[in-house]
Order: sequence, then structure tokens, then C-alpha cells
Amino acid sequence: MTSSDRIKSVPVKPSEITPKHLYNNRRAFLKSMGFLGAGALLAAACGLSTDDRPVPTLDNLMVTNPTSTANGANPDLLPDQLNTIEEIANFNNFYEFTTNKTKVAQLAKDFKTSPWEVEVGGLVGKPKTFGLEELLKFDQEERIYRMRCVEGWSMVIPWEGFPLSRLLNEVEPLSSAKYVRFVTLLDHDQMPGTGNRLYPWPYQEGLRMDEAMNDLTILATGIYGEPMPNQNGAPIRLVVPWKYGFKSIKSIVMIELVEEQPETMWSTIAPQEYGFYSNVNPEVSHPRWSQASERRIGENKRRPTLMFNGYGEEVAHLYEGMDLSVYY
Repeated sequence: MTSSDRIKSVPVKPSEITPKHLYNNRRAFLKSMGFLGAGALLAAACGLSTDDRPVPTLDNLMVTNPTSTANGANPDLLPDQLNTIEEIANFNNFYEFTTNKTKVAQLAKDFKTSPWEVEVGGLVGKPKTFGLEELLKFDQEERIYRMRCVEGWSMVIPWEGFPLSRLLNEVEPLSSAKYVRFVTLLDHDQMPGTGNRLYPWPYQEGLRMDEAMNDLTILATGIYGEPMPNQNGAPIRLVVPWKYGFKSIKSIVMIELVEEQPETMWSTIAPQEYGFYSNVNPEVSHPRWSQASERRIGENKRRPTLMFNGYGEEVAHLYEGMDLSVYY
């Protein structure tokens, strides 16, 4: 494979979208792979731990990808034996509520997302706090993106939202701004999981300025044509499709432009496993598993993972001259 082939972009067709029932039915998918009900296997394969050791998992890493036949794959769909609606609606990760995936939706069902404000400041000319109503006035568009989980599974999701660059341009970034820091809501009354001292709350993520300004980077306000569900990061979250899913921070309340690289949740907890950049890269293995292939939701077979998740033509230039095995 030539260097140009390695970073070639792979278009996503509307027909490749992961069906909503399969997106919701990740529990059945993981069970079919042996990731549920066997603590030891779960810990080894998914980066989970029976002792609640902090590693990113499932929706906290936000998994997504298509049912396409890219790379000549002939996907075998999972059997049509679906979970009940109760199971589907109660299998999510959002550590601010709980580390128990079956209880997140219940604990988040009364989560108040209105009124909601996002403070945008730091190294900007015109700092501003945006209400949710103002954010929804940005032209909303559908973006069909792959999203690759660091754990080795993926889907394709139709998001509703708008480029982050439009919001940043509103506040006029200064030339000294080199990075963008994102912060999730920290509300002990609404989010009982924030009492867990294993995690350095609030959840924080970061991008380099040029990554944030790339047109692929969006702020998502909906999914599958509906407002963002509480358990998936309502009312507004980040989506960066060429990076592993845990970079796509949920329920954002602050965006700050800064000069120095910001700390992030997972790179603080386990820097040897989760780097600041976290670009999808089949050539750089996680310390505990290979990233060369992935298991797509709705399929039985594994498929090769694409460099930059198939968005190389749009983003590879951002990392020209960088050793991505070092800047992982």
C-alpha cells in the first residue's frame, strides 16, 4: 500500500448508516462478542475492569460506524433477535451519572438541559456565553460520520449539528490561541457519578486550534433526526470523526481557547494508553490490544481499520512531519 493509498478518504454513503435499532442495540452486539457476562473477558477485550479501574468504555468513547462493504467485505448481519426497548434504552456510558451502563438512562431521564449555556472565552476578542436557543440558530446540517471506538468497534451515525469553526469565528480567536479546551457540566445534584473520586472531574477534552477549525469537526445537537438524548450528551456535544470516540466530549458548558496544550480526562488518568491526539491509526496499537481492525456494529466479521478513520485526505496534512507513534 502506498502512502497516498493509506490516507485516501473513503466516502460514507447514506445507505451505510448504522440502522437506529442496531445503534441502540449495542448490548446485543457486545453480548454476541462475549463482552457481557464474563468479567475477565470484558476487562481484556474492552478495557473494562471488574474493580472499576478508570479506562474509557462504550458510550463514554462514543462508538459509531457504517454497515458498508468497504474493502470488499461482505458483512454478515447479526441475528434479528433484538433486545427489549427497556434494554435498548438502558445501556449507555456516561460516567457523570454512573459507571453502570444499565442505569445511565434512568438516572439521566430527568437531566435538565434547558436552560443551557455554553461559555466561550479565553484568548478571544469577543468572549460570549451562548444560550441553547442561540446555538440552535446556527445552520444545522446532517453529517454522516464513521466513529471508531478505541476498543475496536465502530458504526456510522447521522448527526445533526454545525461546524465548530462557525462558533469560534463568532468570538474572534486571537493569534496566541493554539488549543481549544472543552469542559462537561459538573453538577453533583444531577450527576451522582461525579461523587466517584477515581475521576478528575469535570470531564475535559482538547483539540489543537487547526483541528478545531477543520470543517469535519462539529458541535452536534441531534442524532437520527432527533434532539440529542440525555444519555448521549444532550444538549450539545463534540464530534471529531477522525479521532477515537472518547475525544467527542458530551454536555459541553465551556469552550476555552488557550495557548498551552490542555489536560484531558483520559490522558491524565492513563497517559501511556490514551494520548492527547488519539487519532484513529491502525498502525499504532493500544498497549493492550491491536488497532489494526475493528468490529462494526451489525456485522460478525472484522474489517481493516482505516487511517484517520477514512478521512485522511481532509486531515492528514494537519500532522505532516509528526511521528504519530509518538504523538498518539
